[in-house]
Amino acid sequence: MLTIIQRVSSAKVTVNHNITGQIEQGILALVAVEKDDTEQEARRLLERILNYRIFADSDGKMNLSLRDIGGGLLLVPQFTLAADTNTGNRPSFTPAAAPEKGRQLFEYLQTLALKSHNPVAFGEFGADMQVSLVNEGPVTFSLRVAQRGSSST
Repeated sequence: MLTIIQRVSSAKVTVNHNITGQIEQGILALVAVEKDDTEQEARRLLERILNYRIFADSDGKMNLSLRDIGGGLLLVPQFTLAADTNTGNRPSFTPAAAPEKGRQLFEYLQTLALKSHNPVAFGEFGADMQVSLVNEGPVTFSLRVAQRGSSST
């Protein structure tokens, strides 16, 4: 699984002119599920998002996590992150999980997030979403959780 996390002062997701998820200060996480991902990768990815130190401490250093500041978490499914862009001029989506599997693991991630953190909000899987955000910094990171059989985490 992989994610792009952005430190935000606010973020929201709109579907058909209705806000489906909204947070104030916290993290907007665009999340992609890949073919071989399992619940284990979802658990590890959520832990990394919640504990990744991207907020300033009293000395102005990025030393605090989302948990430390009690900020909001907005999880948005975005399968295009899993695209293979290494060749040609058109992305290949072969690394991405099939829609059913992607939905299942994103819903599992939602369940874990609700049990692990507050406040939490979500985008809508498979919907045409409009994402609005105010990125602080800007601060943006890419995180990947290794799939089974891989050595990197």
